[in-house]
Parts: sequence; structure tokens; C-alpha cells
Amino acid sequence: MADMNDNSGASNRRHADSTSGAQIHSFPTDKTTSNQTASRKQANYKQVTFNRTELDAILRIYGFMVAAGEWRDYAIDHLKDRAVFSIFRRASEMPMFYVEKDPSLARKQGMYKVVAASGHIMKRGHELRQVLKVLEKPLKLISQ
Repeated sequence: MADMNDNSGASNRRHADSTSGAQIHSFPTDKTTSNQTASRKQANYKQVTFNRTELDAILRIYGFMVAAGEWRDYAIDHLKDRAVFSIFRRASEMPMFYVEKDPSLARKQGMYKVVAASGHIMKRGHELRQVLKVLEKPLKLISQ
């Protein structure tokens, strides 16, 4: 009889806990811990990125040059202080050009620039489409 009372007491305690609003929490899994850590890192680490219109402008020229057989590969880097779109002739080489977005220069020389493999700044400015014109090849006239 004592055993029966003990069991009923345990069930009464469980019932009392559930009605009083107390919740039992399990230990956090690795998944929730990594999500919390990742969100904490994102809050502390802001990175510069290309937005959709900027990528459209860059990829438009990239597509023309790939079709012409000039370029074959690209890489996008989003860093803490700048975003870089690197253009390669082959995947194993150094980049031929890179388009850089540096917001710290937005009020000075312009946040966009195109840099050659040698490190020479080909063009710099406030508007990306104007800066990218340095990469466009003039159209060739095909004789009939």
C-alpha cells in the first residue's frame, strides 16, 4: 500500500508541475549550441557584400566575356571591410582583374574600383556601371 501511495504521489507531483506552468527542459543539443554560437558571431561580425543589382551588373559583363572566350572562372569574397569579385582566365591562375567594393571610400574616391593583376587601379568611382565600362570590349564589326 505504501508503494501505491508513493506512485500516486509521484503522479500528483507531475500533474501539479504541469498545471503550475513549470516546464522541464532537456540539455541543449550540439545543433542548438552551434546555432546560438553562429548567431552570436553574426552579431559581432558584419561583412560587406554585393547586393543584387551590383551582382547583376558584374555578371552581365562576365557573361559577355565568357561567351567571347576571354574569361573562365570567378570568385566572390565577402570580407569585413570590403567585397571582392575576382575574374580568372583559368581557375588555377591569379585573377586577371578584380572588382572591389570598399564602403569606407564611398565619400572620398568612390567605393568601387577595378584593379588589374599587376595592382594597377584601372578605374575608380561612385557608380558601379561606370567603373565596369573599363572591362567592356568594344564591339567588332563582322565583315560580310
